[in-house]
Amino acid sequence: MMDPFLSARKIVKQFPGVMANDHVDFDVERGEIHALLGENGAGKSTLMQILYGLYSRDSGEILVDGSPVELATPAESIQAGIGMIHQEFMLVRKFSVTENIILGLKDDDHGGHLDLATASARISKLSASYGLQVDPNEIIEHLPVGVQQRVEILKLLYRKATMLILDEPTAVLTPQETKAFFKVLRKLAAQGHAVVIVTHKLHEIMEISDQVTIMRDGQVVTSVATRDSSEAELARLMVGRDVELGTDRATQVLGAPVLDIANLTVKDERGYTAVHDLSLVLHAGEIVGLAGVDGNGQSELAQALMNLRPVQSGQVTLLGRDITHASPAAHIAARLAYVPADRRHVGTVAELPITMNAVLGDQGSYTGRLGLLDFDRIRDFTKTLMKRFDVRPDNPDYSAGKLSGGNLQKVQMGRAISADPVAMIVEQPTRGLDVGAIEAVWGEILAQRDAGKAVLLISAELQEILNLADRIAVIYEGRIVGILSADQAEISQIGLMMTGSYHTTENGAHHVTA
Repeated sequence: MMDPFLSARKIVKQFPGVMANDHVDFDVERGEIHALLGENGAGKSTLMQILYGLYSRDSGEILVDGSPVELATPAESIQAGIGMIHQEFMLVRKFSVTENIILGLKDDDHGGHLDLATASARISKLSASYGLQVDPNEIIEHLPVGVQQRVEILKLLYRKATMLILDEPTAVLTPQETKAFFKVLRKLAAQGHAVVIVTHKLHEIMEISDQVTIMRDGQVVTSVATRDSSEAELARLMVGRDVELGTDRATQVLGAPVLDIANLTVKDERGYTAVHDLSLVLHAGEIVGLAGVDGNGQSELAQALMNLRPVQSGQVTLLGRDITHASPAAHIAARLAYVPADRRHVGTVAELPITMNAVLGDQGSYTGRLGLLDFDRIRDFTKTLMKRFDVRPDNPDYSAGKLSGGNLQKVQMGRAISADPVAMIVEQPTRGLDVGAIEAVWGEILAQRDAGKAVLLISAELQEILNLADRIAVIYEGRIVGILSADQAEISQIGLMMTGSYHTTENGAHHVTA
C-alpha cells in the first residue's frame, strides 16, 4: 500500500444532540478513486466538509502527505491541495469560463496581474491535458450541465488541487455525460490525483471506484476494495440489513384515463416558455416516468398541474373534470396529490411541528363541531403516518424544519398517500435519499400503482424510472420528444432523447439529430 495523500485519524464532530463523526479514520491515496457511502445522516457530508474546511473538527488529526494540517477554512484546504465540487455548482452564469475559473484568485496567483488572455491559454492547455474540452471564452449559461461540471473541475485543477471531492457528481448528468465524466475521473486518477466521490448510486460505485468506505451512525463500518464487494454487500453494510430494490410486478391491464394533459404551455418565472404544447395521458394503474435532465420544464409542468404556476394555454382534466384553473386546494379535494422536489420550501412549514405538516392542506378533515382543530386526532394520524413511513426521530412534536431531507420526504409522501388520491405527481422522490429510504419510497409508489392509481413520476434518475415506470415519456426543452414502453426502452436511446438528439414520432419512427 502506498502512503496516503490524505489521512484523517480519530475525527470527532458533535452537533447538539448528534454525534456526526465518531472517531472516524479515512485514508485516500494518489491515483485512487475512493467512494464514500452511507445512509442519510451517516456522517459523510460532515466528514467531507471538515476536509474542505467548512466545519472545524472537535478532535482528531488530519495529515496531508504525512504532515499535520488544520484545514480551518476552504482556502487552507485548497492550499493543502484539497478541493470540493458541490452538487449545486458554484458558477456565475453571466461570466465566461475563464472569469469563473480565476474568480477569487489574487494577483499574486498570476505573477502579479490578472491577464484574461494568459489565463484562457492556460485553461485551454489544462483542459486538453485532462480531456476536459471547454471553450474558455464561452458564457456559463450557454453551456450544458455536463460541461459546467468540467468547469468546476478545471477550477480546482487551475488551483493545483491534488484531491478532488465530488458530491453526488452524476445527479444531473445524462447516461452519455456520465460515461464521459467517468473517463475524466479515470484520467485524473491516472495522472496522480486522488478522487473522492460521495454518492448513493451503488452501480456507479461498482463501475468507477477502486475503494469504498462505508459509514453508518457517524462511524466507519469498513473500507473495502471495490472489486472484492458487490452492490448487495455494499447496501447491506450501509444499512445493516439486506436491501431489496428489485421491482417484480404483476402485469396489470390499464384502466381508464385519469389525468389528461392536453396542449399545455407554461412559462417560467422569467417569462420564458418552459413547457411547449405538451400532451400526456395517464391511466389508472400505471406509472408514467418523465425522464429528462433537470431544467427542461419538469418542475414548471408539475407546478402547473397543481395550478401553483399559471397555465398559458391548454387543459388539465382529472377524471373528465377540467381542473386547469382550479385552486390548489380544489386539486387536493379532487384527489390529485403532489409530492414536490423542493421539499424544504414547497409543502412544508418549517416552523410547525410534524403534526401540523402531516395534515397540511387537509386541516378541514380534522375540525370538530365548533370548527376548531382536533389535535388529538391529528396527533393519532401523525403517529400512524410516522410509524408506517419510518419517520425519525419518532416525535410528532419535532419541528419539521429540523428533519433530514429523507425524513421530510417521508412526511410529504405519507401525507399524499394517506389522502387516498386517484392520481399522484411525484417529483424527484428519492433525490438525496439513501438506499434504505429509496427501498421504502419505491415500495410505496408501486403500491399506489397496484392499487389502481395513476402516477406521474418525474425523476432525473434514469435508473429509478426504468425500475418503476410502465411507460417512459422523455422531455427536452419543455417538449415530449418520445414515449416508450418501459420493457422496450434502452438507456442509450433515452439518453440521446434527453439531449434532443433522438426523437420518436407518432408512428414510432426514429430520427437522430446530426
